[in-house]
Amino acid sequence: MNNKIKLFVMDVDGTLTDGKINMGPSGELFKSFNIRDGYGINEMLPAHGIVPAIITGRTSTIVENRAKELHIEELYQGKHDKLNTLKDLMRKYDCQKENVAYIGDDILDIVCMKECGVIGCPSDACQQVKDMAHYICSNKGGDGAVREFIEYIINSNLC
Repeated sequence: MNNKIKLFVMDVDGTLTDGKINMGPSGELFKSFNIRDGYGINEMLPAHGIVPAIITGRTSTIVENRAKELHIEELYQGKHDKLNTLKDLMRKYDCQKENVAYIGDDILDIVCMKECGVIGCPSDACQQVKDMAHYICSNKGGDGAVREFIEYIINSNLC
């Protein structure tokens, strides 16, 4: 059995971003992403043979654009039932629980976290998520937490 991480799944709001949604009269204006997270996703994960994926409950052109910029092919938006999407991804990449890392920050992520071998969360995640995480980042969501979790996986020889 191969216990190496092959799939790295991320939430967006509160994980890749600080969770703030800036809105004007015509709707969402912008979200802020951390360049360090981008480097980890676009350079470090592929260098270790790990596929990055995003599963998020919201739908945003901004997230679509960021995913394209980072060459994330596995982007799933508007998914309030994240578990079925995760299971489809696991089948697609022939992954067992121990082959999947997941980073999220809130209650919608918990159902997926229970199905993953390595669980991470930003330092400002909700308490229920922190209670089940294997690694709680020192960084907050949108402030390099994803990169920190990627480095944890690589430095712990989990890939």
